[in-house]
Amino acid sequence: MAAIYSVTNQKGGVGKTTTCLCLGSALAEMGYRILLVDFDPQAGLTVSLGNDPDTFSKTIYDSLINCEQYPIKEVIKDTGIQNLHFVPSNLDLAGAEGELIGEIGWDRNLKDALNEIKNNYDFIFIDCPPSLGVLTTNALICADTVIIPVQTEYLAVRGLKQLGSIVEKVRKKGNPGLRKRILRTMHNTRTLHSREVVEELEKIFPDEVFQTVIKRTVKFADASLAGMPIIHYAKTSEAAEAYRELAKEVIEDAKKAISEG
Repeated sequence: MAAIYSVTNQKGGVGKTTTCLCLGSALAEMGYRILLVDFDPQAGLTVSLGNDPDTFSKTIYDSLINCEQYPIKEVIKDTGIQNLHFVPSNLDLAGAEGELIGEIGWDRNLKDALNEIKNNYDFIFIDCPPSLGVLTTNALICADTVIIPVQTEYLAVRGLKQLGSIVEKVRKKGNPGLRKRILRTMHNTRTLHSREVVEELEKIFPDEVFQTVIKRTVKFADASLAGMPIIHYAKTSEAAEAYRELAKEVIEDAKKAISEG
């Protein structure tokens, strides 16, 4: 059964999509079966895989609204990379917020959709929108772990408090086993400020922060323009190696979660 990770932060531009794509690709490279779910109406993950979101007749929106009529297994697409599949998104997903509110069990629609294919994968990564609304709540309800990419800046650290309170509410209302992990991203090694934030996060969240730190590089943007994960676009780059190291941490994290029950 797949370990499900939701990658979320209410702040945009912190590396959510990059993390989903590169972490999933690194694990696929190691032989694990990976599903990436684009759960953002802006469809950044879909685009980063070299696709035009408007060309898909069925997306995660259809499975979210009516998984019986549009089972997610019929929406899953091949990335062209061994062991790596994805579920596309487009702007249709923006309408889901209004359609789901008021429905019974609206916060479990994504969980219901994923239930039928969980046994087909080792890891499922959900790329969440930069908000804390209906879509993100659905992603948190179905996840085993939430990964929070945090830019190594003080203002980004402050936003963790709000997201932490949402995670606590989700634990109380429907997913008591939800675990939280923090990933330090877009790190600028040349500034004292950025280095101090890296250290501060480790002090504040000693048991929740990944040891891997993702440094800022233009190669991520170049890889997105090429429609490829950096693991394949720049195989030997420092950025690619960083996500391979993160993949190792995630594997150990998943094993620990299983042992803890």
